[in-house]
Amino acid sequence: MEEVGILVESVMDKWNNDKSNLISILLDVQDEYNYLPQEALTMISETLNVPLINVYSVATFYKVFSLEPRGKHIINICVGTACHVRGGRRLVERVEKSLRIQVGETTPDMQFTLETVRCLGACALGPVVVLDGEYHGHMSTKKMDALLHEYKEQ
Repeated sequence: MEEVGILVESVMDKWNNDKSNLISILLDVQDEYNYLPQEALTMISETLNVPLINVYSVATFYKVFSLEPRGKHIINICVGTACHVRGGRRLVERVEKSLRIQVGETTPDMQFTLETVRCLGACALGPVVVLDGEYHGHMSTKKMDALLHEYKEQ
């Protein structure tokens, strides 16, 4: 994967090969691939002279990072208390049924990954769904169906 090497080099240069920027480096790599390829983690470890286990520790500690390939579209549904009581769990069930995947899974065509979060900090808008970084508040199963349809058509 020569392409991974070129990207990692570019990201490392951007952050001056400074190990104190490890989280930023990982974020930039993940922004490109939607996950952290093993080859990239190994290159980061070697370039920063940081043990690979330390790089993996950071990559697995923070929920924002994924070591598995994720879909083109990331769906985050809040299931925190405020969203839960307003129907967050029903939204999860609707998406699972519609896309035929479970939370944490990606559709076989690599178009959608479904994730849940405990809080998005937008409790007044609950239930809240974040699709590709865009917040959608006061969601209902009907609105969720329309949103999925819109993204499937793209």
